[in-house]
Amino acid sequence: MRRISSLLLFLLLFVTGFLLSGCYSCKTYHKWKGTGPVPSELMDDFVWSKECGEWTAVHRPAPKPAKKKAKPSECGPYTTARDYPVKHVVRLEKNVPKEVHINIPFFYNIKVTNITDVTVTDVVVTDILSEHFNFETANPMAENIGNRLVWHFDSLNPKDSIDIKVVGTAEKAGCLQNCATVTYVIPVCTFTNVVEAKLDLTKTAPAEVLVCETIPVEFVVTNSGTGTAQDVKIIDQLPRGLRTADGEYKVVFDAGNLKPGQSRQFSTQLHASEAGKYVNRAMATSFLGVKAEATAITIARKPILRISKTGRRRQYLERALTYDITVANVGDGVARNTIVEDIIPDGVTRVSISAGGKIIGSTVTWNLGDLAPNSAKRVSVTYTPMKIGEYTNTANSNAYCADAKSASITTSVVGIPAVLLEVIDIEDPVEIGNTTTYVVTATNQGSMPGTDIVITGTWEDTQQYASSSGATAGSVIGNTVTFAPLRSLAPKAKATWRIVVRALEPGDVRFKVSMKTGEFERPVEETESTNLYE
Repeated sequence: MRRISSLLLFLLLFVTGFLLSGCYSCKTYHKWKGTGPVPSELMDDFVWSKECGEWTAVHRPAPKPAKKKAKPSECGPYTTARDYPVKHVVRLEKNVPKEVHINIPFFYNIKVTNITDVTVTDVVVTDILSEHFNFETANPMAENIGNRLVWHFDSLNPKDSIDIKVVGTAEKAGCLQNCATVTYVIPVCTFTNVVEAKLDLTKTAPAEVLVCETIPVEFVVTNSGTGTAQDVKIIDQLPRGLRTADGEYKVVFDAGNLKPGQSRQFSTQLHASEAGKYVNRAMATSFLGVKAEATAITIARKPILRISKTGRRRQYLERALTYDITVANVGDGVARNTIVEDIIPDGVTRVSISAGGKIIGSTVTWNLGDLAPNSAKRVSVTYTPMKIGEYTNTANSNAYCADAKSASITTSVVGIPAVLLEVIDIEDPVEIGNTTTYVVTATNQGSMPGTDIVITGTWEDTQQYASSSGATAGSVIGNTVTFAPLRSLAPKAKATWRIVVRALEPGDVRFKVSMKTGEFERPVEETESTNLYE
């Protein structure tokens, strides 16, 4: 009896719990499920199988603590997790007229709403039509598959809604039932930030330099991309003729890692070994193979001086001697600060120079300024030599970045053998039978010794040779006496010869003297008149 009472008590408690939680059958539960909102009483506390098998009242376990969300990247979260199924995701609402007339068109609305904070995709709304409903149109348009209208939507953003309008007619009086369903997908989305490093390289160098000048070159490498450029290097393989200050033919810079928008600058000094056009290409590379190139073109020019000097190769002593000096730039670069210097030789005086020249010590200097390519300038200097001999005169030219050049000329300075011939008679007039003496004098008034001086004296038939004497010995042939050559007569020196003749007949006679020297082709002649009487 006690066992029966216990069993009855257990059954009473079980039925009471069932009634307190809401008395629903399996069919009632599945009638609500999928056709309309499920009563809240059935949402969480009961689980029914589709075959309406045994059922039990269950209590859902306490929800697990939510996982800590990963910190989103700049373009979105890069890791996420979502549990399935998720309730309260999409709300489907359907509004139809309470009453319509048979065969009269009417419309009803279907509204699907994403009530979550995440985007759902592959949203499919299906409206199952009654067999007594004649479908006419829908907005938006739907697929009409048998007795179903189907709408496909790729995605539905958080809190967004889609309104559907369906138009049709009822063909039969009575209760017209249309059921709508919705399916969706909640994607698990991750975001990866895809970046790209991009290098830009600029290279600057002067367009023109002189070959002796350094060539400053600057490099700027910039990461203009969105990702870090790793292990960036700049390599400049120099063309032939260019080198660094250390004599290297390759320039390498390590720029390290460059963040997006970051730049680094480098510089170097190059030298050109010869004039010419230098096309200089540099390349920037990164660890992942990103490349950038830059080119700079520099023309190295060189001024080339050429100097010439012209003047007399032979000049008389104490006569002005002028030299013309011409300096030209035959190169392709400007000869800046061109200077010409002429060294004053020893033994000269009365120095005169062309415009712009200055005498500094024993040098005459002209500053010609800049001398453009294929141009020339001329200067002159005049000296008066004061001694006999060889004068070698040298002029030098130099300019910025040009090799110095010289030009010389040698002039022989000689004296003037100005030998003066004089003849006089000691007795005049001369009585017949008596003698008179003719004195011949050669005086060197010049600056150079007279050489090979030959004196010849000639008398008329009314006179007769008696004797001769002097600087050299004479010999007589007919009415002429010829003295042996005087080998040299120094400047300012004199030489004298005497010829004695006898008067034979009265009359006015002329005694003729001729002088030849080694310096002159034609003889110098003098005459002396003498009166002979009885």
